[in-house]
Amino acid sequence: MITIHHLNRSRSHRILWLLEELDLDYQVVRYDRDAKTSLAPPELQKVHPLGKSPVLEMDGEMIVESAAIVELICTHHAPQMIPLRGTPAFLRHIELMHFAEGSAMLPLLLSLYTGYLGEAAAPIQPMIMSEIKAILDYCEYHLISKTWFAGDEMTGADIQMVFPLEAAKARGRLKGYEACNEYVDRIQKRPAYLR
Repeated sequence: MITIHHLNRSRSHRILWLLEELDLDYQVVRYDRDAKTSLAPPELQKVHPLGKSPVLEMDGEMIVESAAIVELICTHHAPQMIPLRGTPAFLRHIELMHFAEGSAMLPLLLSLYTGYLGEAAAPIQPMIMSEIKAILDYCEYHLISKTWFAGDEMTGADIQMVFPLEAAKARGRLKGYEACNEYVDRIQKRPAYLR
């Protein structure tokens, strides 16, 4: 049995989407953020020391980190969502699986967190905005001539990449990025995503 420890408004949503895309049986243990602080509840630390979500229980193991979870699920249940090794699609897939959290999310999170500082954050805002622009330009470059990030088929990279683009869109950062907007809209209309 697959169990996902799901925190509302978190990266674990993309794991639920993947499980639905693959029509896998799973159970959800739901956690809600604190209404005042938006932090995860302390109960999540009882599941994993980091107190973060997603946490996947599968085959007697607890796994954290979205990319690791996506890779594990695809390896075990959907090898078609991992392009063949040695192909350009595989290289894009691997790169983008890690790019989503390794590069794309950092400037978006910095923008969010420094927003709480008001004018005190003004000196670093231009650098953050420049990084966000570079990230979104890169995403647009990948999507402008393709349906999916790594090529002609949906891969685990698409599961990973939707979250930073949704975060950018929610904060009004996708203005002028037609391919990115179309991609997010198309993903959000998929039956598995809606479920």
